[in-house]
Amino acid sequence: MKVMIIGGFLGSGKTTTILRISRQLSNAGKKIAIIVNEIGEIGLDGDMLTRPGIVTEELTSGCICCTLRISMQYTLQTLEEEFMPDIVIIEPTGIAFPGQIRDEIETMGLSELSFSPIVTLIDPVRFGTEAKEIPKFVETQIKDAEILGINKIDVTPVETVLAAEKMLYDINPEAQLLKFSAKHQDDQFEKLLLLLDIPGFKKPSLEKKNSIEFSEVSAYSVLYTLGSQDFSPEESACFVEENLQTIQDRIRKVNPEFVGHVKLSMKLPESAVKGSVTSSKEVPQVELLPDLEDKKTELRLLSAVTKVPKSKLIEIIESTLEGNLEKSGFIFKKEVHEHDTGAHSESHGEHAHEQICKVNIYRKDD
Repeated sequence: MKVMIIGGFLGSGKTTTILRISRQLSNAGKKIAIIVNEIGEIGLDGDMLTRPGIVTEELTSGCICCTLRISMQYTLQTLEEEFMPDIVIIEPTGIAFPGQIRDEIETMGLSELSFSPIVTLIDPVRFGTEAKEIPKFVETQIKDAEILGINKIDVTPVETVLAAEKMLYDINPEAQLLKFSAKHQDDQFEKLLLLLDIPGFKKPSLEKKNSIEFSEVSAYSVLYTLGSQDFSPEESACFVEENLQTIQDRIRKVNPEFVGHVKLSMKLPESAVKGSVTSSKEVPQVELLPDLEDKKTELRLLSAVTKVPKSKLIEIIESTLEGNLEKSGFIFKKEVHEHDTGAHSESHGEHAHEQICKVNIYRKDD
């Protein structure tokens, strides 16, 4: 069983990249499993990775500090015993350390295990801001990589791409550096697929770190179950965009240079919309989703941003969403999923709140 770890900071394009890779490998006859582990506890990207022929399963784990030791081990062992995939692709949380993930997996006693080169994706538009905001954290992700992928070059000025390339080379000159657009699957993206077929090599282990504490990221997720409301797709898109804009403006007042990810999705009987914003400077991006089999009416938000107190982040999100839901005439019910980002308890039965880890299985015969 080969393990591919595709890492990168929040909003670097990991989900799109993995979707492209998994489709191509599956079309080539490989049996593929994808494990998605987001920093928030409410899954939001499952619909993006779910396509015809894909079985989706949700597993729970404890707080993020022990996800890899407990839930990841159970997940990989179950996949090995019951599904026997050729390749497992791991999309870690955007603040995780890919090298630390590999170290953890190597101690799990899985048979016939091999690794592809570790990939770290970079959004060049935000790279300079990230390096300034959390330099040690970003530097660790870059140093862990055997392949550095500068993504989104189709929407990035050439001079910005070149500046990012120089900075990456200064930090990790040994890594293979690629520049591509995962969205359009260009020639350099095809080269990434070829490089992932080559065995990776183990780098010297570093001292283990708690990624949330190290990155100074506050995370909060919330789910609102919605009553019926006559909203057109265009009205849903406007609702998502306006809420993201307000949340961004309010977070910016606390930290004018914040980076991270705020993702918001809205599902109604006649429409499904998702949107995101990844920094204090980026314009919110919103898109309509294709018709989904899941007809739940709900609003989901996942957030992880730098240097904003969690209590303030919660207040901004809840007051914005609830105020606008009431203004639009929605009846709603809130579900909150929390995790403890502080000191770790080794007694996993003590975790009162749990995190969702999605597993998508691509079957050869689908």
